[in-house]
Amino acid sequence: MKKEEIISKKSNKAIGPYSQAVKFAGFIFVSGQIGLNPKTNELVGPDIKLQTRQALNNLKNVLEAGKSSFDNVIKVNVYLTNMDNFPVFNEIYAKYFNKPYPARATIGVNRLPKGALIEIECIAFTKGGCCQSNCC
Repeated sequence: MKKEEIISKKSNKAIGPYSQAVKFAGFIFVSGQIGLNPKTNELVGPDIKLQTRQALNNLKNVLEAGKSSFDNVIKVNVYLTNMDNFPVFNEIYAKYFNKPYPARATIGVNRLPKGALIEIECIAFTKGGCCQSNCC
């Protein structure tokens, strides 16, 4: 089995030596997404609401490029530079995911790339993935 790089032109470009996502064995591992505008590669603004929505939209676009969606997400890691922003983030997050919600960890961190307030990464299964095609 070989890993496959996933690239979405609708999401921001990687800002380092990593892939937006990697597909392997029916799963897609999406790198952390921050609130970057895909056209400018700059933060959408200094507001946690704007950055959360953009990070989730970037995540959605990468998932779609890998033939997956929020409905297929099984694990999410969230990094916040200010845990006081948790209630605002949580309210927005709940609009993107349906029950049963993915497992999730929310971690407070000191800093994020480009001065972002939030970063979100996930693991999802892919439509037509390995185990769905009986190769496992």
